[in-house]
Amino acid sequence: MPTSFVLNGKNVTLDVDPSMPVLWAIREHTGLTGTKFGCGMAQCGACTIHLEGQAVRSCILPLAAIAGKKITTIEGLEGKPAQAVQAAWVKVQVPQCGYCQSGQIMSATALLQQNAKPTDADIDAAMNGNLCRCATYARIRAAIHEAADTLKA
Repeated sequence: MPTSFVLNGKNVTLDVDPSMPVLWAIREHTGLTGTKFGCGMAQCGACTIHLEGQAVRSCILPLAAIAGKKITTIEGLEGKPAQAVQAAWVKVQVPQCGYCQSGQIMSATALLQQNAKPTDADIDAAMNGNLCRCATYARIRAAIHEAADTLKA
């Protein structure tokens, strides 16, 4: 049975197993590879997407769960919070290897869409579970504060 949803603002219908994780559906059947596979257990955050504006892990989310809903991947991320986060990531030079960065950016953007002035504790809570092998956590936090300051201006 086909599953229809909105992906980055476009209507999509996939005729694949509805129990397939969203991560694999978008990577293998839509060609959008910005969302990364990390652990397959929703523990690392590399697969983070937005489902109706909320940051979720796509590696364990079955395709059936997004039927009729809106999802956004790193390729479709837009708007002022997204632009502020992306600019701050560059300014603060957050990435090293870069593998986790799409998930980090998706989580940071979701945070700023809900909380325009996050504290360190707010950032830690929102980013909990987004792992970075290069341990750039201090730069990630600084970039989120930078993005929040940009949005205030």
